[in-house]
Amino acid sequence: MPSSADEPLDSYFVCATPRTGSSLLLGLLESTGVAGRPEAYFRAPDEPMWADRWRMPRTPGGGVDNADFVRRARAAGTTGNGVFGAKLMWGTLDEVFDKLGAVHPDLAGQDVALLERAFGHCRFGYLRRDDVLAQAVSWLRAEQTGTWYVGDAGRNDREPSFDPAGIGGLVRLIDEHNAAWERWFSSSGIRPHRVCYERLGADLAGVTRGILYFLGLDLPDGAAIAPRHERQADDLNERWIERYRTTVTEG
Repeated sequence: MPSSADEPLDSYFVCATPRTGSSLLLGLLESTGVAGRPEAYFRAPDEPMWADRWRMPRTPGGGVDNADFVRRARAAGTTGNGVFGAKLMWGTLDEVFDKLGAVHPDLAGQDVALLERAFGHCRFGYLRRDDVLAQAVSWLRAEQTGTWYVGDAGRNDREPSFDPAGIGGLVRLIDEHNAAWERWFSSSGIRPHRVCYERLGADLAGVTRGILYFLGLDLPDGAAIAPRHERQADDLNERWIERYRTTVTEG
C-alpha cells in the first residue's frame, strides 16, 4: 500500500501512455520550480543518453549499475525543496520494477514498496486521452517521422503515410495499456490524480496548479507556469482521423 497522503512528499510519478501530452505536462511542472525536474528517466532506449550525460561508468557489458543509475536520476530530477518527479509509461513499467527488484531483492514483486524504497513517499498522477483515435494517429505519425515533439533531434526524412492497420493496432494497444494502468492502480491501492489531455490543452496553468495542490506544493510568488513544448497536431492528423473513420465504416 502507498504511504499516507498526510506524509511529506518525496517523489511523484506521472503515469501515462504515448501521445497524451506527457512531455508538455512535465515541462509545465518543471517550470514551477517546486515539482522536481520530471523526465522519462527510466525508459530503456534513453538510458545510454542519461548515462553519458551523468558521466556514469559502464559495466563490462556496456551497461550501468542500476543502483547508481537510480541515485543519479533522483539527484537530476529533484528540485531544491527535495521533490523528485519522473514519468512512467506502461510499456516500460515491468522493466523498471525488474531493475529496482535487483537493487532491493527483499522487495521484489512489491511495486509500490520498491518505488518508495528508492524514492521515498510517492504520489501518482494519471494522464490519459479521451480521444483514443486521435492519440493513435499522433502516435503512428511520431513513429513514422521520428518526431515526438517540435524540434526533436531524432526526426528523420521519412514522410508520414496513412496506415489504417497501424492506427487500428495502436487504438487496441492504447486501450490495453489504459486498462492495465487501472488494474495496477486498483491492485496497488493507489488513487491517482487524474488528468485528461483535452483538459490540459484547454487550461495549461489551471491543470498544473491542480497537480501542485494534489502534491501539497505551493507555487512560489512570481513563478510563471510555462510550456517547453508546442502542440504538434495539425490538419494532417485531422484528415487521417476522418479517413480512418470512413475506412472502418466502409469496411
